[in-house]
Amino acid sequence: MATDVFAAVDMGSYALDMKIFEMSQKKGVKEIDHVSHKIDLGTETYATGQISATHMDELIRILTDYNKIMEGYGVTRYQAYGTSAMRETKDTDTVLELLRQRTGLEIDILSNSEQRFLDYKSVALNNERFFKFLEKPTAIVDVGGGSIQISLFENDTLVTTQQLRLGVLRLYSTMQQIQPGHSKFPMLVQELVESQLNVFAKMHLKDRKIENVILIDDYVSPVLQRINLGMEEKGYASAKEFVYYMGTLANKSLTDISKKLGLPQDNLMLMYVSGLLVSNIVAMLKAETIWAPGGTLCDGIAFEYAERKKYIKSSHDFEQDIVACAQNISRRYMGSKQRSETLQSIALSIFDSMKKVHGLGKRERLLLQICTILHDCGKYISMVNLGDCSYNIIMSTEIIGISHLERSIVANVVRFNHDDFEYYKGGGYRFHGIDHDAYLTIAKLTAILRIANGLDRTHKQKFKNVRVAVKDKELEITVDTMADISLEKGLFGARGSFFEQVYGIKPVIRQKRF
Repeated sequence: MATDVFAAVDMGSYALDMKIFEMSQKKGVKEIDHVSHKIDLGTETYATGQISATHMDELIRILTDYNKIMEGYGVTRYQAYGTSAMRETKDTDTVLELLRQRTGLEIDILSNSEQRFLDYKSVALNNERFFKFLEKPTAIVDVGGGSIQISLFENDTLVTTQQLRLGVLRLYSTMQQIQPGHSKFPMLVQELVESQLNVFAKMHLKDRKIENVILIDDYVSPVLQRINLGMEEKGYASAKEFVYYMGTLANKSLTDISKKLGLPQDNLMLMYVSGLLVSNIVAMLKAETIWAPGGTLCDGIAFEYAERKKYIKSSHDFEQDIVACAQNISRRYMGSKQRSETLQSIALSIFDSMKKVHGLGKRERLLLQICTILHDCGKYISMVNLGDCSYNIIMSTEIIGISHLERSIVANVVRFNHDDFEYYKGGGYRFHGIDHDAYLTIAKLTAILRIANGLDRTHKQKFKNVRVAVKDKELEITVDTMADISLEKGLFGARGSFFEQVYGIKPVIRQKRF
């Protein structure tokens, strides 16, 4: 059986990592090498928005070496990603092009929501314990250089996720400006983070009880792999013991801490800041147990590739987490669950019946599903400017697992469900960053959503069953109902004309009385 040799490269805020994996359907995923090079891009880009010439030369040298390592292993596929440090760079496209020319490696930039989704998948790689944890009230705390992500789970379902700009490099840079003694760090870190954590608790915790914290980070996790804090197994800690332990470090010298933990002093202060941040999060959540499985973004990249190539099969439905995130946003803005389910059923039936016509895939189907869930979120702000308000809410709210471009597609489809469609040449600033293919996806999904919306114009869910079939040049929509649908038929033409313009197929309603 053929074996795939896959390389995952993570250009992070303070390190450049690469892992090499062997993959096959028989043996699954096996890590065969891991190389890492420390390089502090984050502090520089967060402060200046640029990567210095010295760091560019270093990046080119290390990535060239990584490329040679890939060749040595006979790597058949690779995926290289840049994260928050690259997102913060003002001239990202120029930097990526220079790296491509000098190293031969194509590097893609992950949005925050995509990065956190892969971090979350990294824990799932070869770790069934992860899924058992999610059955209980659990928070995944992902600590990055520029920000953190807190995701709450109950009964294996994502309840909410929120990004906070409290990354360890940002906090450390602030502390460097103040230049306090390290004994004052606990008080200062608490003052820096507690206002945002209090807002998170007020909005998302309420009476919710969180039992476990799964920690994803680069500094505290290695410490928890070495010491016991109220738990017998390495990588686990009693939350109470952890908070107490971090408090005791304020009274010890850096040299003593470095020797006890076996950490180089150049990493020590970042570990300390990260530990104090985690202590405040754990205290806010009132959690009992911390688990640091030690997964990295490279593991998440490998998991996603292996899942796509069917080398592994996960017991957890990660796509449903994306849907759950959209549903939570809808609830926050008082969306109608019943109306959303009706639209979802009709829109996805139309999508599935037209696969040969629209040429779209599973990912676009997921985006359409998200559109049906968030179709009316803007009414929370304005019943008049529903399209604009919906667009702004979606663009301002993170949906874990989808890219910025995909979020733009969803936001525009929902907007055009209520407002006049804008064409590519005159689309204005809202089409910024949207290429021609994405524009066509917006047009196709808008046409479907408008038809689905037109069939439930009164919001009364009149139809018991909807069947859709393409016959000749008509999209025949047969509905089972005894209700009067004069309104739906009468107003259907206006929405149907745009559908016909996009697909060259005329939608028609057939009523079947039962």
